Amino acid sequence: MEHIDVLIVGAGISGIGAARYLTTELPGKSYAILEARGASGGTWDLFRYPGIRSDSDLHTFGYEFKPWRDEQSIADAPRILDYLRETIAENGIEKHIRYHHRVVGAAWSTDDARWTVSVDVDGTSLEITCDWIFSASGYYRYDEGFTPSFEGRFGGTLVHPQHWPEDLDYAGRRVVVIGSGATAVTLVPALVDGGAARVTMLQRTPSYIMPVSKKDPVANALKKYLGPERGYAWTRRKNIAQQKAVWSFCQRYPKAARKLIRWVNARQLPPGYPVDEHFNPPYDPWDQRLCAVPDGDLFTAIRGGKAAVVTDRIVRFTPGGVELASGQHLDADIIVTATGLNVQAFGGVPVSVDGVPVALPETVAYKGMMLSGVPNFAYAIGYTNSSWTLKIGLLCEHFCRVLKHMEAGGYRVCRPLVADPAMPTRPFLDFGAGYIQRAVDQLPRQGDRMPWLTSMDYQSDVKLLRGDDVTDPELHFS
Repeated sequence: MEHIDVLIVGAGISGIGAARYLTTELPGKSYAILEARGASGGTWDLFRYPGIRSDSDLHTFGYEFKPWRDEQSIADAPRILDYLRETIAENGIEKHIRYHHRVVGAAWSTDDARWTVSVDVDGTSLEITCDWIFSASGYYRYDEGFTPSFEGRFGGTLVHPQHWPEDLDYAGRRVVVIGSGATAVTLVPALVDGGAARVTMLQRTPSYIMPVSKKDPVANALKKYLGPERGYAWTRRKNIAQQKAVWSFCQRYPKAARKLIRWVNARQLPPGYPVDEHFNPPYDPWDQRLCAVPDGDLFTAIRGGKAAVVTDRIVRFTPGGVELASGQHLDADIIVTATGLNVQAFGGVPVSVDGVPVALPETVAYKGMMLSGVPNFAYAIGYTNSSWTLKIGLLCEHFCRVLKHMEAGGYRVCRPLVADPAMPTRPFLDFGAGYIQRAVDQLPRQGDRMPWLTSMDYQSDVKLLRGDDVTDPELHFS
């Protein structure tokens, strides 16, 4: 049976980052990336809907070790995918990726101090042993998105953005996009630009939406005058501080933040537009993620008359569209259910320790990267209140430091254990988004103190994951 030092699950942005850190920090360690699909890139290869892009700037969403050189700061998927695959090529990662390898189980043996990982390869089963598992499989199901149950039957084309048909012709068609999150606000202007006759964003509840510049003139100037490396580093610092300032302002002064966002929205919309009906969420800013629209493209589409927002509840689908609680009927040729993701921790892989299945809700997250009672298992979950990859880089650095400590001390096993069984716990992600709330009881917990808190603050994590020692009274090496 093949044995590997570190098995990375997933060849998306987190898995590629982990591979690069292992390559540079621990060149003597063997590793492989098991990717269930036939291509690298994760989200940025999976989603193919019109307009797909980042909702964070690439100077912080990109890796710290690889400057983002494109002039677009809010970038489209093809540019991000090129960036990721450049990272793979530049670091010799491709030869370590095994495509069509879907992990279906992982069993830890204390006697052997190793994992046995069960893998499905196009219908053929195989097993691989490894010292460590690094789960970089994201936080949602790749095979299906979330679609609520709607009464009635629609006679046109019904599509979820996660499985967008390549041959879908929407030119000259009436499109209803159900949803108000990042995917919906991306799709609406893209469909208008692609020739749709009319696009209606149908939302049950409004979201906070803010225009941002697609190109960052300060970033581009810094790169021009300081060079790509230094310019990127300074832009990254600027944007990290900017993200923290915006989030902190919204948390500390929610009423003022709400008024400011409304004022910006009103200036972007046509005179007399019912701003409070369609752009006034019932929750405070950043209780859910704020939606960014590059160069205000959603507002431009609304001002142009080819896009509209309707805030209402769906009664049923009809052969010709959607019947609403208000009595209004939205005529449609195509309905897009941009209704979210199905959250799934660690790719849904069943994990056991010495024959006992691991129940995730009974575990507590250690430093936001390991699970209590589960040896030699690390995972990558990024920030919900700023760029995802900011945390991934720090986690990968810390992971490599743990491995170096084990190597220096001759240790084979690393296991977090909660010292105080009475420690209060709360949900792993304190986030109000529907897709998180639907799955919160299936996820690990977090504690009320370090190292059992899942930090969402970059500077705190810099100290914890980069500055502090890897040893901890509640992290046991043997």
